[in-house]
Amino acid sequence: MTGNEIRKSFLDYFARQGHTLVKSSSLIPENDPTLLFTNAGMVQFKNVFLGLEQRPYVRATSAQKCLRISGKHNDLESVGRDTYHHTFFEMLGNWSFGDYYKEEAIRWAWDLLTHEWGLSADRLWVTVFLDDAEAAGLWRKVARLQPARIVRFGENENFWEMGETGPCGPCSEIHIDRGIEACDRRGEQGHRCQVNGGCARFIELWNLVFIQYNREADGSLKELSAKHVDTGMGLERIAAVLQGVLSNYDVNFMRDLVLVAEEVAGKKYGVNPAADVSFRVIADHARAVSFLIADGVTPTNEGRGYVLRRLLRRAARHGRMLGLKEPFLYRVAATVAAIMGDAYPELRSEEERVRDVIRSEEERFAETLEKGLVLLEEAVSELKRGGKAVLPGEIAFRLYDTYGFPLDLTEDILRSEGISVDHSGFEQLMEEQRSR
Repeated sequence: MTGNEIRKSFLDYFARQGHTLVKSSSLIPENDPTLLFTNAGMVQFKNVFLGLEQRPYVRATSAQKCLRISGKHNDLESVGRDTYHHTFFEMLGNWSFGDYYKEEAIRWAWDLLTHEWGLSADRLWVTVFLDDAEAAGLWRKVARLQPARIVRFGENENFWEMGETGPCGPCSEIHIDRGIEACDRRGEQGHRCQVNGGCARFIELWNLVFIQYNREADGSLKELSAKHVDTGMGLERIAAVLQGVLSNYDVNFMRDLVLVAEEVAGKKYGVNPAADVSFRVIADHARAVSFLIADGVTPTNEGRGYVLRRLLRRAARHGRMLGLKEPFLYRVAATVAAIMGDAYPELRSEEERVRDVIRSEEERFAETLEKGLVLLEEAVSELKRGGKAVLPGEIAFRLYDTYGFPLDLTEDILRSEGISVDHSGFEQLMEEQRSR
C-alpha cells in the first residue's frame, strides 16, 4: 500500500467503528499558549479532554500534521542520523471522549494491524505502564499474547504527557520486531536488541494513551471527570513496515523527495553514509518547512518563525555538504505539494508562496553561509591544536549574530568533530544583546 492508501485504510476502518472523520488542525495550535506547534493528534481535542468543550461526537479519527522540534517532544537531533525520526510527520489516530476505554482501543488496534493489514502477530510486542494490570490482562485476553511479550515500563516510557501541563495518562505501546538485519548497533559491545533497547530492530508503531489525569502547573496529577482514549501511529513508520523497507526514507512518499534531492545534487543516495544523512535531512526539512509556510509561518528571529528559519538553514548547510551552492530546497518542496497536495490542499493553494519564501531565505543565507563556515573551520583547527573540545560562546554568538548561524546548526556541525559549545557564554552574550 502507498502512503495515501494506508492513510485512507486507517480512517475508513475507524469510520466503520462509528468514529467521525475530523480534519487535521493547523501546525499552529489554536488558543493554546503552552505549545509552539501541534505535536500530536490530541492537541485539537485538549479542551474536550479537560471538560471545557463539547463536540457533536464522542468518537473521532484523524490524520494530523505534527511537528516535533521544540519543548518536551523534540526529535531534531535524531533526524537524518537514523532512518526513522522526523521533525514533521503525520499522526494517524482514534479518540474516545468519555465513551469506550481500554478494551475497545486494544481490540481495534490489534484487529487493524493483524487482520486488516496482515501483520504477523509473532512479530508484535506490547508495553504497558508498570502498574497497569488491566491493560496487561486485556492484551492477554484480546491478542492472546504470552506474558513475556507484554513488557512493563515506568513513567519515562509508558506515561504519556503532551507537555509540562495538560491531559495525560498511562499508555500501552505496540512495537514490531523487524529482525536482526534492522539493528543499527550490531557489533556494538554490550548491546542487546530488545523493546526500547535503543536500536532500530524493535520500533514503536502505535501508542494507545488512556487519559485520566490532568498535569497541573505545580506538577500534581488531578483526576479528570471522565476517562478518554487518545491513540497515535506515525504514518511514516507503519508505511515502512507495510511496504517492507527498513528505512522510513525508503517509503514511497519519502523516497520521491530523496530522488529529487539526488537529481539536484547529481549524487546517489545509499552510496556514502555521510551524504545519506544530508539527503535524509533535506527530505525531512522540505516537508516541515512546506507545511509550516502553508500554515502561515514566515521566517523571523523569534518564536515559530525562528524555528522555520533554523530548519531552512540546516537544510541549506546539508545541501552545501552535497556540493550545492545555489538555492535548491524550493525544488524539493515543489514535490511535497505534488505528492501530498491531495490529502492537504493547503499545500497546493499556498504553493507559490511556499516556493518564494524558501527561495528567498536560501538566497539570503547563501551570502553568509560560506563566510561563517570558514570562521568555524578556523576555530575548530585552533581548538584541536590546543587540545580543547569546547567552542567559546563568543565564537558561537558571532556565528549567530553576524553570519546567521542558529546555535543548533553550529552544534550540528561540531558534533562530528567531538566539540561542544560553551552554552553559558553564548547565553550571556545573547542576554547582553537583548538588554541593549
